[in-house]
Amino acid sequence: MSQYCDVALPVPLDRAFTYELGGLEPEVGARVMVPFAGQRLVGVVVKLHDVPPKPEVEGQEIRVKRVQQVLDETALLPDELMELGKWIAGYYCAPLGEVLRGMMPLTAEVRRQWVYRIGEQGRKVLNDAAMKGASRRSRLSAEDQNREYAVLNYLLSGEAAKVATIRGATGANKALLDAMARKKWLVREALAETRDARRVEMVAVLEEQGLGIREQGLETARRLPKLNENQLALMAELAGCGGRELVRELRVRLAARGVPESTLGSLVKRGLVRLEETAQAFHVTSLNSKGGLGGKKFAHEHALNEAQMEALGEVVAAKGFSPMLLYGVTGSGKTAVYVAAMQRALAAGKSALLLVPEIGLTPGTAAQMVAAFGGEVALLHSQLTPDERAEQWHRIRRGEARVVIGTRSAVFAPLSDIGIIIVDEEHDGSYKQEETPRYHARDVAVMRAKLLKCTVVMGSATPSLESWNNAERGRYKRVQLLERVEQRPMPVVEMIDMREEFRATGQEQLFSRRLIEETQGTLERGEQAIILLNRRGYSFVVMCRSCGEKLECENCAISLTYHKPGNEHDLNGEARVGQRLECHYCGFRRGVPKICPKCGSEHMYYLGAGSQQGEERLQELFPGARIGRMDRDTVRSRGDMERLLGRLHSGEINLLVGTQMIAKGHDIHGVTLVGVVGADFALGLPDFRASERVFQLLTQVSGRAGRGELAGKVLVQTYQPEHYVNKFAREHDYLGFAEREMYFRRGARYPPFSVLANVLVQSEKMEEVLEICAKIGRWLTARKPEGVRVLGPAPAPISRLKRIYRYHFLLKAERRDVLGGVLRELLAFVESEEISRRAVVVDVDAMHLM
Repeated sequence: MSQYCDVALPVPLDRAFTYELGGLEPEVGARVMVPFAGQRLVGVVVKLHDVPPKPEVEGQEIRVKRVQQVLDETALLPDELMELGKWIAGYYCAPLGEVLRGMMPLTAEVRRQWVYRIGEQGRKVLNDAAMKGASRRSRLSAEDQNREYAVLNYLLSGEAAKVATIRGATGANKALLDAMARKKWLVREALAETRDARRVEMVAVLEEQGLGIREQGLETARRLPKLNENQLALMAELAGCGGRELVRELRVRLAARGVPESTLGSLVKRGLVRLEETAQAFHVTSLNSKGGLGGKKFAHEHALNEAQMEALGEVVAAKGFSPMLLYGVTGSGKTAVYVAAMQRALAAGKSALLLVPEIGLTPGTAAQMVAAFGGEVALLHSQLTPDERAEQWHRIRRGEARVVIGTRSAVFAPLSDIGIIIVDEEHDGSYKQEETPRYHARDVAVMRAKLLKCTVVMGSATPSLESWNNAERGRYKRVQLLERVEQRPMPVVEMIDMREEFRATGQEQLFSRRLIEETQGTLERGEQAIILLNRRGYSFVVMCRSCGEKLECENCAISLTYHKPGNEHDLNGEARVGQRLECHYCGFRRGVPKICPKCGSEHMYYLGAGSQQGEERLQELFPGARIGRMDRDTVRSRGDMERLLGRLHSGEINLLVGTQMIAKGHDIHGVTLVGVVGADFALGLPDFRASERVFQLLTQVSGRAGRGELAGKVLVQTYQPEHYVNKFAREHDYLGFAEREMYFRRGARYPPFSVLANVLVQSEKMEEVLEICAKIGRWLTARKPEGVRVLGPAPAPISRLKRIYRYHFLLKAERRDVLGGVLRELLAFVESEEISRRAVVVDVDAMHLM
């Protein structure tokens, strides 16, 4: 039996911590609860041993803390996932504990809460008040000052207490307690406690006395002692359900008949009905998985054509670790190849993992998979509740689901014996996590496949240039689908020069005359149209015509977006009312001023158009159209997306406007027209990937048109029709675009011809940011890393975000190992200078430089 274990904790420190086991016997990969810096944290055991920790100073005594609780009887993370976690920590320069926490979506099983105890400074303040009287030199009201002393008196025994307990005894709220902690009067500690995360609901069951109702009717019930009419109605309803029914269903039906909820409790007390717990049902998708979506067949119901059979043959024939890039034009039937390959894997007794970039794609994909694989499908993404995610994760681990669909975090699904990993729309930037650990799920999928020696397929109509370059160099095998299924034509793409539109009409127009005309014709023919307007809200800039003042977020260096009242919800799902200005980065909101806050002018000007304004304008132009909107303001939950897609598939919506959410992977056969409004503004963003993103967006949204029996048409409104991105998008020429963009990247030594890391320095204080930048700059100058080019420091394009000032360095190198070595040395220097790890963020293979 080992005496010690090393535990990886979810803290921003690049080390594991040694704890004494005290007779406990956890396995490597199991979770344990341990004391750490006045808190109780949940970590993962990474090593068992008998070597006590050595003191940093000779002769110094070390007191080793004990593990308080072992949460898992066996390892939750198998060796393969532990090895993958260590690779992520090393490659992306992330603390191992934070990586492992991200691999297990089990926060629902641990309840975290704050407790407060009196500190030495608090005792001194209380003693001084008793000796000299309380000081009233404070910004707080007399009432809050009295509450402070009441809190100190209440906690004088030294015992810790929860917020609710202290509030009940003294009236002090959490804000006041936190303020006291900042003054060192109180010590704030985090406690972690395990909780049962099973999702259960109550079932009402008739006891034996009441069962006679089912066989002999209400007359039997009337002979039971002292039952009123409401109780008789409830028992009759329950008997009609076979003597057993979910309480929530029972209450809905009884409420319609005017039976009060208290009736059930009365029958339970009398022993005529009992309540039992049962597992709450989980529905992978509410979209129709029987009979297709909107009347069309599912992918597995189609016979594969010759090109699809060839692609499937390449995938199935692969042995061992086989990375493949499936390049297929939009509508070429990549999903059918995915499903067939997964069927082969399951037939061989293995499991399959399918990643999609956006939560918005999971309902349709899940419906496809449920139709093909039934109850063997599990779902993992962030819009599940914490309890649902934990339930699905354990279901996968127990082997009850052999097919997993999910967004980027699903790459860590605890599947056993994986036969194939598929990354759909592999080019999508959503696969890159923008918080620690900043991994790229596509690249993690490739590494996991390498560790498991299995096939990984990355599919896209617009592959990332990194993946395309890997295929060109022979690192990935390229498989191609160059034509649409059933020989359907690619949509005709037409560029509308908005400069000419302005000359002809004499004013700026949101929608061109040509787009309005084509949309009208499409709707009159009974077909569907999609309009891409890739900005949220109504107007994205509000400024004063008199002084030029632009209304910005008080927390971020970003213009506030104007939202009109409408069909929108806040982050908690509550309906939003009233017009407002909102920051789409931090969520800050304020009312719309009638006059300029700087000069007092009444001439406030609203610039730019978002999807909300687009919807309003379309309603004016096409009053008879059935219009829907898809953006982050109308789609806030898994259910919202499923309902919207269901209406779109059924034809209930015939004109859809939205942001880039509408461009990704949706297969709506009734859509024959796509309009693109204002997409080329992104070509001016200070990011070397700007052209690639715009080309991908144009190609992907164009691919939504003409996927059924009718041909499609795409109208792109642009102020730069001669730009090479627009020219190649018009011709559906990915190869031509890739060649041109690679030429520019090669000259500037940007990925894929180099490796890149963005080192972000951030703090709430600008002087601290500048001080840290100076230290890092001097270290890099003295270090002179060979083979690494350093750009910066410079303000980040968004120089302030959520009250945090931001500067950054860009590091480019020819070799990954060289760049990785320099980054690890840099982080060691940061630690030696006692700079907070939160202040220096390393983003390896950064996708966004804003």
